[in-house]
Amino acid sequence: MRTDWIDAYCLGKKGAKQDYKQEWQATRAMIGGKMFAMRGGDKNGQPIITVKLLPEFGARLREEYDAIVPGYYMNKTHWNSLYLDADVSEELLKSMLDQSYSLVLRSLSKKMQQQIENKA
Repeated sequence: MRTDWIDAYCLGKKGAKQDYKQEWQATRAMIGGKMFAMRGGDKNGQPIITVKLLPEFGARLREEYDAIVPGYYMNKTHWNSLYLDADVSEELLKSMLDQSYSLVLRSLSKKMQQQIENKA
């Protein structure tokens, strides 16, 4: 899968910011100070992206795709990692990123959600 579009896609979402966590060697996409996507590597250096999903959706994807596993170093119920060198469609990853962004946005205070939604 091509991955050069991922950062721009994440940063195209309202209020999204990006940082690099040196100790994790990972790039994080954040909203309201909370992470909705993290791109880095597993213990073997294989490129992965980790996103938050509804538990039932994440479980279904893990059953359907070998390349989607419980979140690497994250809460295994809500977070899922996708191996970026696998044969998974960009559309599926975009859907996963969209859901993750939405879930994290809804976890923010109503005031912060309104501030983000009202940004031009």
